[in-house]
Amino acid sequence: MRRVLEKLARGELSVDEAERMIKALLLEEVSSLALLDLGREVRRGVPEIVLAEGKPPEATARIAKAILDRCGRVIVSRASREHMESVKEALGDAEVEVHEAARILVARRTPIEKTGGRVGVITAGTSDIPVAEEAKVVARELGCEVYTAYDVGVAGVHRVFKALRDMVENDVDVIVVAAGMEGALPSVVASMVDIPVIGLPTSVGYGIGGKGEAALKSMLQSCSLGVAVVNVDAGVAAGVIAAMIANRAAKFRS
Repeated sequence: MRRVLEKLARGELSVDEAERMIKALLLEEVSSLALLDLGREVRRGVPEIVLAEGKPPEATARIAKAILDRCGRVIVSRASREHMESVKEALGDAEVEVHEAARILVARRTPIEKTGGRVGVITAGTSDIPVAEEAKVVARELGCEVYTAYDVGVAGVHRVFKALRDMVENDVDVIVVAAGMEGALPSVVASMVDIPVIGLPTSVGYGIGGKGEAALKSMLQSCSLGVAVVNVDAGVAAGVIAAMIANRAAKFRS
């Protein structure tokens, strides 16, 4: 990229030619398996995250290695044990972290740069923890400090008070609230604090409205203002948007 900019400065390239060349540098094809967007982190502060689910372990490993080699870090989500073993073998001497509860693997060759962003993650029940852990791992990888409080749902609503007190005392910028069943907890949390809340419905639940459907609809119909909602079991999406909010707040924090 530097060579392209130097040629542009010397007048050897037009602006349009330089733009096309830079765009080409930020894309890489991996053996017809994937077209990697290597410039995503530069543009948005969010790295490309490899979704392992639905991909053969060998293909996932090749894609992960290509990203690590070019970007110095790779995140693999929804990874089975077979995915993780294949990726670890392909990445060689890279520092690898396996987060089994979240089904996420992270490999890096450079340390995480702390941003000063602060994210809270709360779950209604213990069954919601795997999805919440996805959000936690992703937010940490995007430079945030993450504070957690698990199993504080409305079945024993008194439990949430200490969790929220801790979140307020740590001055978090945003709170992710994961809940299944009727999905009431995000509304309760949002009614008590002046902090943006991201509702994360989980597929915990059964019968009519099961598999997260009732939780999603309940969060979308929240009476408490200040609740935004991601899709069912979308822990990665919740972690990304929470980190973007927190990092933006940290950027302008005095």
